[in-house]
Amino acid sequence: MNLLQLTTALVPVISVLVLLVIMRLPASRAMPLSLLITGLLAAFVWQVPGLQLAASIVEGWIIALSILLIILGALVLLNTLRASGALASISSGFCHISPDHRVQVIVVAWLFGAVLEGVSGFGTPAAIGAPLLVALGLTPLAAVTMALIADSAPVSFGALGTPVIVGLGQGVPGIEPEELQAIAVTAIGIDLLVASFLPLVMVAMLSRFFGANRSWREGLALWRFALLGGLAFTLPAYAVARWLGPEFPSIIGALVGLGLVVSAARRRWLLPESVWRLPESPDPLLVGNEPADRAPDQTMGLWRAWFPYLLVAGLLILTRVDFLPIKAWLQAQVLVFPDLLGSDISTRWAPLYSPGSLFLLVALAAAFFYRFPVSRQVSIWRQSLSRLLPSALALAASVPMVRIFLNSGVNGANLAAMPTELAHLAADSFAQTWPLVAPFIGALGSFIAGSATFSNMMFASLQQDAALATGVSPRLVLALQMLGANAGNMICVMNVVAAASVVNLVGREGQIIRLTLLPMLLYSVAVGVLGLVLAR
Repeated sequence: MNLLQLTTALVPVISVLVLLVIMRLPASRAMPLSLLITGLLAAFVWQVPGLQLAASIVEGWIIALSILLIILGALVLLNTLRASGALASISSGFCHISPDHRVQVIVVAWLFGAVLEGVSGFGTPAAIGAPLLVALGLTPLAAVTMALIADSAPVSFGALGTPVIVGLGQGVPGIEPEELQAIAVTAIGIDLLVASFLPLVMVAMLSRFFGANRSWREGLALWRFALLGGLAFTLPAYAVARWLGPEFPSIIGALVGLGLVVSAARRRWLLPESVWRLPESPDPLLVGNEPADRAPDQTMGLWRAWFPYLLVAGLLILTRVDFLPIKAWLQAQVLVFPDLLGSDISTRWAPLYSPGSLFLLVALAAAFFYRFPVSRQVSIWRQSLSRLLPSALALAASVPMVRIFLNSGVNGANLAAMPTELAHLAADSFAQTWPLVAPFIGALGSFIAGSATFSNMMFASLQQDAALATGVSPRLVLALQMLGANAGNMICVMNVVAAASVVNLVGREGQIIRLTLLPMLLYSVAVGVLGLVLAR
């Protein structure tokens, strides 16, 4: 690559950071500009044919629709629970565990979010966890930031091990299941020394950036309980990965962690004497600016309030396990888009398998369960649909930009796809310190593609080749790739847009990324340094 080609390959990353993070443009403006710049440079510098560019844009729109379905489902379910009073009862239940916002963040974002990531993935933890945190009194910005930071380490084994089984399994053709399990054990072994500290990082950032006193110390005061929360997840997850395989570490680790941490919080074990809370919001039940049309039922029992979320978790498990026929049937109901516009680009979408479809189904069941009249349901749907337009604009530009980036291997400049060229350049430039660089390659994949699974598929083979060329264990380097892909999930534009939409923060995506960028870098550097130590 020459300098102009290198600049072109970096534009999808740089433009997002400059327009969203530095210039603070809303995603609905920043992403169309990024798409325009990326498309022009891809055409004139990378020499990607116009047909390939057009097909990539159409492919991006199809994928964007699948993301919008998840956002819509989360909004309809959220507004149904809010209008029924269920959200108020759930909030009250968490307050009975502990009124301390730091503790609530660990329970809801870190552990409950890990359960959702383990059974589903695809942005579900932030879409459900962030509104719950808002209901507990966190500002929407604090809630989204905490939910996105937490949705990192559990991603290693999210959606029943998909990043390992599908991501690495397809990224390294012919790799044996035993080796996949060994890589997973190596990754979670490193995470024992890194991810176990993430709850402490979260509560420290909560008090520093959102607390009344803007103090690191108020978050760090919870260090013993935060470390309990971290280890309560990572230790069981390590045991499950070692003895059972990569499908269930996040689910079982999170469930065990929830039991331990909730019990400790109820008994006030390892907690400071004083209770810490964020400054009071005008109305913590308002997710956005729309008031509920019906006064919350403060007498609703917890089991009745939790019924929709329990139904979501149950349906996600039933539709994701392989030994039941439901998963295969849902995945078979697929919309296939072959050879888009006559190109070699094809995509498929199984809408019934989407978490968004399950959210909508549960929202309808909840409306019936709570005895909502049809007019009330129509109002909830109208209110939810009205919130989609800004997100649709952002996604309609950001996802096609990503697809142009990934599909740029078809070109007249005799170059590989942009991410592959960047990764090869990094491998050539940093061969002696590759374990330190490997997590950042994984993070790049997730940041751009919006999926740890896709990052692993895209870069696993390159990571293995780089490991062999530098004399480092491929098992270790592939584990670092997994962990880097987790870190990139914190700042992934598509995840940020989706989570911001649910709590009415559209237009503030850059501010969210500025907050999640620091823990992403800390996580990646810590993982890389440990990788460098283990490689010697």
